[in-house]
Amino acid sequence: MKYKIHRCNCREIWSVQNRKTKFTVSSLLLNGKWIAELKPERRCNPKGFVTTNSSDDLIFNPAIELVEQFIKVEKLIYDKQTVNFNVKHGTYLYFAEDGTCHILIKK
Repeated sequence: MKYKIHRCNCREIWSVQNRKTKFTVSSLLLNGKWIAELKPERRCNPKGFVTTNSSDDLIFNPAIELVEQFIKVEKLIYDKQTVNFNVKHGTYLYFAEDGTCHILIKK
């Protein structure tokens, strides 16, 4: 089942949803493949999501030790004006409490 992940800036949390459920977390480690999905024709925000197909790859509020097993390569940036991400797909992501999203590689 496909899971959509986006930032809810009004509450400063990450939202994870599929077609049956929706929940929020302060931080998230996506330990698997992901792709960026864009919905430029939608009028409501957010128009860009990160999606994954497996709930087994989602680690909610991960321990610092777990995140330290990875190297932060660059930030995943969503441009709201052009409705575009700087990177379209990858393997590991860390959604931090401060609202940033980091592309990771294993050490």
